[in-house]
Amino acid sequence: MARVMRKALLGVALVSAAIAWWGPVRPAGREIADALVVVDITRSMNVRDYRWEGRSVSRLEFVAAALKQILAELPCGSRVGLGLFTERRVALLYRPIEVCKGYPVLAASLDAIDWRMAWAADSRIADGLYDGMKLLAGGETDLLFLTDGQEAPPRNPRYRPPFADIKGKAQGVVVGVGGLTLSPIPKFDEKGEPAGFYGPEEVPHQSRFGLPERAPEGAEGYHARNAPFGGNWELGHEHLSSLKEDYLRELARVSGLAYRRLERPGDLLDELHNPARAHRQTLDTDVAWLYAGLALASLAAFYLADLYSHAPLKRHRF
Repeated sequence: MARVMRKALLGVALVSAAIAWWGPVRPAGREIADALVVVDITRSMNVRDYRWEGRSVSRLEFVAAALKQILAELPCGSRVGLGLFTERRVALLYRPIEVCKGYPVLAASLDAIDWRMAWAADSRIADGLYDGMKLLAGGETDLLFLTDGQEAPPRNPRYRPPFADIKGKAQGVVVGVGGLTLSPIPKFDEKGEPAGFYGPEEVPHQSRFGLPERAPEGAEGYHARNAPFGGNWELGHEHLSSLKEDYLRELARVSGLAYRRLERPGDLLDELHNPARAHRQTLDTDVAWLYAGLALASLAAFYLADLYSHAPLKRHRF
């Protein structure tokens, strides 16, 4: 009987090893991400109000490091693309690629992101968000638009893009980047070397394009046709930067997207796994490890049975 059992165990081990070598797969459904990540590279993203690995880092550095970390945690089959925002447009670096095979490309791209890539110093976030939504309209890819919400100068609400035209045609989330406390914006010279911080006289504090949302009647120098904003230029806090959360929440509302503040890398992972935007896909899952484990277990049982059958009998004294 023991001999028959050992033969059976050896047979199971050989058959299981052969199946494992063949590389069997089994169809399995899983939740995957399919997203285009757009990163704001305007100058306020150089503000250092994050901590990473015990040191102070800029918003842009934190975003790149956080994205690299969460990309490594996404399940294979997930697809992520990358784009950059500055001025009024989104520059698409590449459309979504599979994260496991494409991780070296994605990681190298994130390491290379720099504010010097900006093709203009302007910052019209509403236009950039609208442009990103147009890129994805009608498709299944989600938009993750990462920005601190700071525009230069603040946008006149009269002239926002027509989000009603595209609302519902693209889905995703506006991700707010940065701290809630005003911080100085680093300035750089022509060689890209640090040159202090921007002062109040070096940045625009008010948009004077078109007509104001509400006419400042009674203000000094006001004229309905020639000076609809009044005669004095306002000085505010636009040389300092903080997360413009109220503005980004409003943009998310009018565009039909969600909003989330980025405080830790896991916030991005949560959004990519958000059930409201999850993509279910059937993938072939490698199950060779199951048969390899069965082969090892059968071999172990075979040798244990063989040792037991050859063990000397113990004599008992009474």
